[in-house]
Amino acid sequence: MTPDAQRHRPDPGEETLTEERCHILETWNRADDPDLSVARARIQPGIATRWHRLQGIGERYLIVAGQGLAEVEGMGRAPVQPGDLLYIPAGRAQRIRNTGNEDLIFYALCTPRFDAAAYQDLEGPFGAGRGNEEET
Repeated sequence: MTPDAQRHRPDPGEETLTEERCHILETWNRADDPDLSVARARIQPGIATRWHRLQGIGERYLIVAGQGLAEVEGMGRAPVQPGDLLYIPAGRAQRIRNTGNEDLIFYALCTPRFDAAAYQDLEGPFGAGRGNEEET
């Protein structure tokens, strides 16, 4: 079922800090639109998200503010800045670090839509060696 045409504005007060060390504001994630979800992500200066992957879900990060360093399995490290779009195929290990002095803000577009059951944390017992270490 496809939703009717509409304008949607998320409530900024609903932003949450995840265990991944990232503030998330769900912008669009609905069962009646399973092909796409959109979330605004915000990472504070000096913070990196946890190493993780999404099984069966591809992501695109559209950077809108700040500076960062993205690390994606098969791509290596890449600096990101406003206007950049980072494509992350489903199942790839990834993290992103805020390297600037202001919040790193980006939109995460997931296809199909994000489902928490697809999230795999790689810093737990099976992800040893993929911690929040500093750049070398």
